[in-house]
Amino acid sequence: MSLIPSFFGNNRRINNNIFDPFSLDVWDPFKELQFPSSSSSAIANARVDWKETAESHVFKADLPGMKKEEVKVEIEDDSVLKISGERHVEKEEKQDTWHRVERSSGGFSRKFRLPENVKMDQVKASMENGVLTVTVPKVETNKKKAQVKSIDISG
Repeated sequence: MSLIPSFFGNNRRINNNIFDPFSLDVWDPFKELQFPSSSSSAIANARVDWKETAESHVFKADLPGMKKEEVKVEIEDDSVLKISGERHVEKEEKQDTWHRVERSSGGFSRKFRLPENVKMDQVKASMENGVLTVTVPKVETNKKKAQVKSIDISG
């Protein structure tokens, strides 16, 4: 029996000796939680960093093991950057014996609403070592230094 009480249900195997070192009743806080199957979303939460520099918006997405042919970068409605793709399941050979399958497969999609100060027609993307980099240049704004003019006060 676990020394930690069950908050996720009481359908655990009960052992009469709590000090039994060979007891199989180990508390697993994730056992009762439902996770999506690995076949439904490959990189459902593809990690993306978005930074803004003086010249552009830069997106970096971690897509380990993916080829650039498996990834799409699109602009929707002239204001939304969409990064999507699909990782396919490896072909199983009848003579193969799988001991563990942890890498996921399937499709993913991430969307980012871009600000109005970008040049949508000059977006560039590159992929190197499983990291996708998308650069969206900003519209150049002529920021003039504020001119100060002194006004004489009469009276």
